[in-house]
Amino acid sequence: MHRSDRLPWESWGRRKLDALQVVADRAAWSRLGFTFLMFGIKQAYACLFGGAMLGLILVTFLLWPDDAPVSRYDFLVVGAVLIQAAMLGLKLESWAEARVILLFHIAGTIMELFKTAHGSWVYPEDSVLRIGAVPLFSGFMYAAVGSYIARVQRIFHIRVRGYPPVWTTWVLAAAIYVNFFAHHWLPDIRTGLFVATALLFGRGWFWFTANRTRLKMPLLLGYLLVALFIWFAENLGTLGRAWAYPGQQAGWEMVSVSKLGSWFLLMIISVVMVSLVHRPEEEPR
Repeated sequence: MHRSDRLPWESWGRRKLDALQVVADRAAWSRLGFTFLMFGIKQAYACLFGGAMLGLILVTFLLWPDDAPVSRYDFLVVGAVLIQAAMLGLKLESWAEARVILLFHIAGTIMELFKTAHGSWVYPEDSVLRIGAVPLFSGFMYAAVGSYIARVQRIFHIRVRGYPPVWTTWVLAAAIYVNFFAHHWLPDIRTGLFVATALLFGRGWFWFTANRTRLKMPLLLGYLLVALFIWFAENLGTLGRAWAYPGQQAGWEMVSVSKLGSWFLLMIISVVMVSLVHRPEEEPR
């Protein structure tokens, strides 16, 4: 039957179905948009500590007076302590998470002492609250990563499938951490560490809830996306002269994309350290 041969009620029915399809399509796009919005809000909430630290770095870079009685770096130390205390006081973090974040602070400060001694980066401003060439606020930047990993697992109700045996992740994280130091004298085994990470986590997926529906993503993709956003934050941090790489001392330039690899490997260490408090839980089938 040609379109012109349809009976009146058939044409009306077709128009009604078309209208319903348009409404359904708009509703689907509306749900998708709302889910994306909730994803962004929850991510921002998970980044609360790191976002506050980054904001403090940028604001003080723009507004810090030259004749201030204390240095900007020392003010950042005090600000970081107050932010951490507020998060604990407001129960935005648990004490168990705070203990793991302290481990991030210690591990990060040790790495900072070593890397600055070898000229990997510098802290160009003076301060009193420091160990050698490393101002104490630097450890809080590593703690910010730990805070995010711990909080995002709770906020998104993250569960996993295909997660490797926990002991293998400890071995991998230890090898990554040692290589950050050892590659200054020994061959850099970073390529092998990337391969080992892909073999261990390549089959894994994590499930999360942004709005109501459970969504999933490959573990490696999730780690890479977080490393990418840390790289963005690092660019803002160096723009605010919190620290500077050798090529940035004469004037700011973007951090090399090659740093993404370092942040990706740091993500593996971060996930493993947080697993001491939040053991990976299996997503029900």
